[in-house]
Amino acid sequence: MSSGPAGHGARSTVRPNSETVRRTPLRTFLPTGDGISIDSVYEPGEVVYDASAPSARHPVFVIAHGFTGDVDRPHVRRVASAFARYGAVVTFSFRGHGRSGGHSTVGDREVLDLAAAVRWARSLGHARVATVGFSMGGSVVLRHAALHAGTVDAVVSVSAPARWYYRGTAPMRRLHWLVTRPEGRLVGRYGFRTRIHHREWDPVPLSPVEAVPKIAPTPLLIVHGDQDGYFPLDHPRMLAEAAGDHGELWLEPGMGHAEHAADDGLLARIGDWAVTRAG
Repeated sequence: MSSGPAGHGARSTVRPNSETVRRTPLRTFLPTGDGISIDSVYEPGEVVYDASAPSARHPVFVIAHGFTGDVDRPHVRRVASAFARYGAVVTFSFRGHGRSGGHSTVGDREVLDLAAAVRWARSLGHARVATVGFSMGGSVVLRHAALHAGTVDAVVSVSAPARWYYRGTAPMRRLHWLVTRPEGRLVGRYGFRTRIHHREWDPVPLSPVEAVPKIAPTPLLIVHGDQDGYFPLDHPRMLAEAAGDHGELWLEPGMGHAEHAADDGLLARIGDWAVTRAG
């Protein structure tokens, strides 16, 4: 796999091809619409493709990690390996995370990062794209599907908030300290390899619950653990209510928060759901 330093603006050397799916891994930096370089990895997956119709049965999964994650974190790699049994996989580091450029805006401009990854997945020859996001990434896949209508074929949001500025749990109060205080941002940079933007949102972006009604008719799955220590069950229930008939809600008994809490069985069920619903 090729690689480059954070902030490097090189484009992928892969040329779009609607008739073949790349069968070797690739690592590159993708430029976003606002000029940030996003560290991204493509893996062809473990499925066997029909050479005459490589994307007819298996989608590409574009995975959006949670806050302080990145493409090289073990929990992100574990998720990628689980979905590789169902199709190709694109993983990437959000801005300000890992080797990607820029600074984290904690779910706002990260929509542009996901949009770049989805475009790349399409350019590699995949006819169907399923986005799967965890926590912050869960809010990003919802907002991306609403703001970039028709660019994905299925959306899965795991452990996502429904609304902004939630401070009702101790983990979320700690996160707000990390994001809003200068000393917290230092901890983020040196303790979590996450560079956080010092500016507050202006304007405040579309919230996840506001985004959900705009996703229809794209299939939507909302997954949440009943032991989530960050966002209690009113969050997924608000999202499901906003989704109406076009969304599904899975409340997982005993599950905690995001990638770390998503066991192999759950990831397998999500993979099955995406392959079925993505058309």
